[in-house]
Amino acid sequence: MLNKALVKRPIVTEKSVALGKTGKYVFLVGKNTAASEAKKIVEAVYGVQVEKTNVINVKSKERKLGRSVGKKPGYKKIIMTLKKGQKLDVLPQ
Repeated sequence: MLNKALVKRPIVTEKSVALGKTGKYVFLVGKNTAASEAKKIVEAVYGVQVEKTNVINVKSKERKLGRSVGKKPGYKKIIMTLKKGQKLDVLPQ
């Protein structure tokens, strides 16, 4: 059984929207999610065929506000390249 909570949501930014025009879509996933698991979930939920997956681990960063220091949490994102001629409608309307 596929755990749909592993793929949290699509990332919608200017850069990811531009990638969407070339058939690449960016998703925010859990830290322990493998690329193969994410690929299966996206194929099952959206009904498309994924050709390639690229994983990016964004590290946590230190942020300062006045004298106090905090941490911005890190996250993991996956770029899915779909087969030719397939599209996803992930942009909010």
